[in-house]
Amino acid sequence: MCGIFGLVINKNSNFTRQTIKDICDNLFLYSATRGKESAGIAFHNGKNIKIIKKAGSPYSFIKDKKYENVFKESYFEFENENSISSCFSLIGHSRLVTNGFQYQDFNNQPVVTNEIVGIHNGIITNEQELWEKNKDLKRQFNVDTEIFLKLLNKNFSQTNDLEETSFKTFESIKGSASIASYFSKSNYLLLGTNTGSIFYIKDIDNKFFIFASERFILKKLAKSKPLKNKIKIQSISKLEALNGIKINLDNNYYSLFQIKENRIKSKSEPYSKRSILIKDYSSEKKDLKRCKICILPETYPYMDFDEKGVCRYCRKHKPFTTLGEEKLFSKIQSYKRKDGSPDCIVALSGGRDSCYGLHYVKKVLGLNPIAFTYDWGLVTPLARRNAAQICGQLGVEHIIRSPNISLKRKFVRKNVEAWLKRPELGMIPLFMAGDKAFYYFARELRKETGIDLVIFCTGNLMEHTPFKFGFSGIKDGESKNTLTGISSKDKLKLIYYYLKNFILNPSYLNESIIDTAFAYWHTFLKKDDFLYLYHYLKWDEDKIEKTIINEYDWEISSDTKSTWRIGDGTAAFYNYIYSTMAGFTENDDMLSNMIRENYLSREEALKLSNDFAEPRIPSIKEFTDMVGINFEETLSIINKAKKRY
Repeated sequence: MCGIFGLVINKNSNFTRQTIKDICDNLFLYSATRGKESAGIAFHNGKNIKIIKKAGSPYSFIKDKKYENVFKESYFEFENENSISSCFSLIGHSRLVTNGFQYQDFNNQPVVTNEIVGIHNGIITNEQELWEKNKDLKRQFNVDTEIFLKLLNKNFSQTNDLEETSFKTFESIKGSASIASYFSKSNYLLLGTNTGSIFYIKDIDNKFFIFASERFILKKLAKSKPLKNKIKIQSISKLEALNGIKINLDNNYYSLFQIKENRIKSKSEPYSKRSILIKDYSSEKKDLKRCKICILPETYPYMDFDEKGVCRYCRKHKPFTTLGEEKLFSKIQSYKRKDGSPDCIVALSGGRDSCYGLHYVKKVLGLNPIAFTYDWGLVTPLARRNAAQICGQLGVEHIIRSPNISLKRKFVRKNVEAWLKRPELGMIPLFMAGDKAFYYFARELRKETGIDLVIFCTGNLMEHTPFKFGFSGIKDGESKNTLTGISSKDKLKLIYYYLKNFILNPSYLNESIIDTAFAYWHTFLKKDDFLYLYHYLKWDEDKIEKTIINEYDWEISSDTKSTWRIGDGTAAFYNYIYSTMAGFTENDDMLSNMIRENYLSREEALKLSNDFAEPRIPSIKEFTDMVGINFEETLSIINKAKKRY
């Protein structure tokens, strides 16, 4: 998911070269929050199109001589330094890599294909199906943007009408798409979106038209030096989902039109499987003593059994209760906006709980949400596709926040390498410290949008996993089913545990330490004023799965029968460690809760536990490749680590 932006400036405006460059620089910098892996731009002077793109952050891109020289050379005609006399238009892109290797420039954007130059934000989930269906189109690149642009070109050559072209192209795709494109045979800039992730401003004298992926980008731009107090800006407008705009580059006049919602069905492609030798400990695990009611084993932290063989977790279990839908409906009433503008932010990971949550918020609660994803580099491609698919079908604006992904992955690598030197089960959550910034960005997004209601689709009581705190020396952690809910005493215990292990294993004292401290602060110490959907709703796995799979073509993973955690790139790896060293995974906790709540029988849960315990080799390999550690060497160390059985 990426940041797209652009502008069209009228002839004979009073914009100077420097003003135009400052506007463009700021659009790049403000859009960098949506992706920092590559940047690119296409300039249009009414006759020709010039393209510059490269791997790297937007910050370094705007310092590039090729970029700077465009504003100095005679590519655009200026009567003098204070007046432009030719068409000036550009479209720009800051990229979060979802497919296509960023160091190959042809995979970066803008993408040039046939007679179209375009940029795209989103994920087209039926890409392969479209290539197979359109055999006349030749594939050159590894980005999904290519198929969209080639279909756009194909449809335009048949209709010679931008509106009909947009209609036919959006009708054929599946997933999410917000696009901007130039046509060599038409002096127009075309914008279109099926999620509502395009915002725009123009001045009252029609001198310019500027668009970006998010409202706050334009808010910041309007307050920046190039525009502040110089021109009169109309209010920021949103291009609603399933709508397009065509802008005449000669006179800056634009017209709105509608496009059709996508309803095409397709099958997901499985991950490629690799033949890898994995140590099989299943025979040893079968000898583990397990609770007579649930399936938790003797290796579970702080475990004990009574004379009937019932574990302490079953003995102290109280039936799960939720606040109920009636209280939820009452809670949200004061946040609802009657004018149809966005009234809530929904955290969207691409996993099953959050995808169903977005559906529920939009379709059942009747709110008008903005979806928010913090993509820290270990969100799986599967999760990205699922998030794109549901946002595209619901017509929901999807805001992505992305850090420096290569740096985040480096932090994970450093901590995994440190862990491998001294395997300690309680230190595993350190691998995921980098994703906790989603709390911070949720709070920032609240400020940027002015939307007070932030909904997290977490807190599902079935997914209560106290063993992660247990391995860190906390006996009954996560008692309120939110990370912020643990007691002050336990928060101090957690700090003590980590400090002790930092001393025992100084390799943890690496570049990631500030990121880890940041995560702790925003996870355990900052005020938690979010609404947790599953604190109100009774969790129903069957209903959730049927809804998202049947109504939104939600994809499942080919390397596991479980639908839980398949959107988290770290889950397959850390569950392999838990299974190898402790004899169980987090799935056993969930299944045990489902037994206690009469959702499953013990026999059903044991069978599912065996199925879910199968190592997810393709996903583990994908994780090790992403963070840059050796797959075979890493698994060899895990296999040799001290067991709890």
